[in-house]
Amino acid sequence: MIFLFVLIMVIVVFLLFMYKQANENNVLHHEISLLGEPEQVSLFFISDVHLRKIHVPMIEQISKRFDAVIIGGDFADKRTPIERIYQNIELLQRLGPLYFVWGNNDREVGEETLRNIFKETGVHIIENDAIILPNMKNRCWISAIDDTSTENEDFDLAFEKCRGEENVIFISHNPEVFREVRHNFHTKLMLGGHFHGGQIRFGSIGMLPHGSFSIRDGVFTLISNGYGTTMVPFRLGAKPQCHIIDLHFHDTIK
Repeated sequence: MIFLFVLIMVIVVFLLFMYKQANENNVLHHEISLLGEPEQVSLFFISDVHLRKIHVPMIEQISKRFDAVIIGGDFADKRTPIERIYQNIELLQRLGPLYFVWGNNDREVGEETLRNIFKETGVHIIENDAIILPNMKNRCWISAIDDTSTENEDFDLAFEKCRGEENVIFISHNPEVFREVRHNFHTKLMLGGHFHGGQIRFGSIGMLPHGSFSIRDGVFTLISNGYGTTMVPFRLGAKPQCHIIDLHFHDTIK
């Protein structure tokens, strides 16, 4: 009986620990140096919010305005109340203009519903397209495909407008396409999520790869652990993340 009680207590404490870790607010800062006319372009990247309510103090503690706030897919799913979608949009808009890329769960809300919300609130949807960030000295493009789960992704369309441009930021909710993009298109930075870092992992062992920031074949590549959770509200060894990315343009790279 004592053994069973101790076992139950250990399980409860372990679950509470995983729940606490799932609700952390970790903002990672990445700096990238690029050739160009001297200026700094600041991006905020968040993916896989799902059901989670964005933490107000986290937003308030970020004391800067961004040139683009990029939502890398799975901003919501079938569990997410419409009111929470509006609340999360309002919080992110305090940081800068919003750009949204489809994830594999977003359409569970209802595609027309979500499109109407984004139109009403001024969120830019990028799907098989590219847009140029306004008011920059250096021409900076955001290129993105529709989510691969729809089988409607079109890489050629995503890069059509920015073909031949130097500073292209490519976004796909699913990073599995990154290898193909590196080999066939020009981009300086790629952003993705989807994997949740495995969400629950034991050391290096996880169902999916842990999030990372690296340079692969000369391309800066960020795969985020994401901000929320799916299936169960727990994390272990794959802490939630959102990201500040500062692009520093210089006449020369040291």
